[in-house]
Amino acid sequence: MKGLAYELVGAITASESITEFDPIFEMELSYFDKKVSFRQRIRLLKPDTSQITGEINYQACDDKVCIFREESFDFNLSSDIKTHCRKNIHAASKLKSEKLKINFKDKSLLDQNTNKGAGSGYFNLFLLGFLGGIIALLTPCVFPMIPLTVSFFLKQATRKQGVIRAVLYGFFILIIYLILSLPFHFLDAVDPQILNNIATNIVLNVVFFLVFIFFAFSFFGYYELTLPSGWGNRSDTAASGGVVLGIFFMALTLAIVSFSCTGPILGSLLASSLSSDAGAMQLTVGMGGFGAALALPFALFAVFPNALQSIPKSGGWMTKIKVILGFLELALALKFLSNADLVGHWGLLKREIFIGIWLIISLLLFLYLMGWLRFPHDAKGEKIKPIQRILAVLALIFSVYLGSGLGKDQKGQLSLLSGFPPPVFYSIYELESDCPLALNCFKDFEAGQQYALKTNKPILLDFTGWACVNCRKMEENVWSKGEVYRMLKDEFIIISLYIDDRTELA
Repeated sequence: MKGLAYELVGAITASESITEFDPIFEMELSYFDKKVSFRQRIRLLKPDTSQITGEINYQACDDKVCIFREESFDFNLSSDIKTHCRKNIHAASKLKSEKLKINFKDKSLLDQNTNKGAGSGYFNLFLLGFLGGIIALLTPCVFPMIPLTVSFFLKQATRKQGVIRAVLYGFFILIIYLILSLPFHFLDAVDPQILNNIATNIVLNVVFFLVFIFFAFSFFGYYELTLPSGWGNRSDTAASGGVVLGIFFMALTLAIVSFSCTGPILGSLLASSLSSDAGAMQLTVGMGGFGAALALPFALFAVFPNALQSIPKSGGWMTKIKVILGFLELALALKFLSNADLVGHWGLLKREIFIGIWLIISLLLFLYLMGWLRFPHDAKGEKIKPIQRILAVLALIFSVYLGSGLGKDQKGQLSLLSGFPPPVFYSIYELESDCPLALNCFKDFEAGQQYALKTNKPILLDFTGWACVNCRKMEENVWSKGEVYRMLKDEFIIISLYIDDRTELA
């Protein structure tokens, strides 16, 4: 204590905290909301002390992110307080002093990392769902229905009534697809981690793989994927009821009869939602985009009926769109098998094998678009259109791009696809390390901790996952950067904890 201006008397006390069970850490945690006060008794050791300086370390959290900060403060002692302290040093804790207020100077970081980030993420998801809906519109199950349905509404009543009913029809289409996402919100409410657990479940990933293969061959034209015919018949019968109720069941009928084309696209949306952290809300936003894209043409063409004359006629081009979607379903199916392979440590789909299969799928798409490969619904001798040739060239370029990722040195390669193929260290080649970017890392916490103490280096605790797309993007696009890579290699001890690993611990 020699040389110090004061000493602490007793422990620090704080205002009442809130204690609740935290589902993430699975334990009771205490925290403060909005404001908190701390009290600490001190005993002055030097009578002429006029100021006490200190530092407070705090963590501020919301439901998305936590920030860690350090704030220094000065506690000024007036002459009256010091005089009184000399007379009655034991009563120092009862004296009035300046109130210390700690302001969160970087409080905006919370808003930037959550509200804006979430808003931007949801907007991107809405656009992806909207794009999926546009693609579904161009399929033979939906596209021919647009002029038929719009003409039916416009001929059924006055122009104004026809427009209102067509807009209502589109609105009900949107509502139906939003309703499809509601069950997942109940699952999310029961257990916020349930969707993530589903996404990393080996059996379900294999099931998704088989379902996507089934979807793909349906798009290739080998069979039709339909819901039970009774559903459509009952919905069609109910459409003859009251005006509003009848329009709702007309929209439901469209959703049912178009399932053979929309089902695989919706399945892709569902599976991608289960593979992310946003869960049910992400699915709802994506479904909203999908439903909005399907609904929009019915409302727009009712308002501008003359534009119906400018839309292309139904034909073989819609079949080609279905086949292209079939190839995409095959590529997506492989991702789910890869998830199961990584989590189960089977060693079947190493990175180069995964990329090689994608390369073959891309080459088959090229052959199809050039007319050298046909499926059951394709007509013989059909003329290849310019747009089809452009798509074929793009498929060939993508094949060449995939081929560049088959070498042993893959650092920084295929960065556009990071997160989809298995990690670089999951390779058929004998690599120096089984860690990202050949860095020196530990997958056992105790071993990594001992090594960090031995080398006197700080630990970088890397919470990651075998089926984590964002983790792969971080490793391949951020960790690989020059200065970042150097720091990770030379200045830190990396301990990677794979939270979706199913291996039993010792």
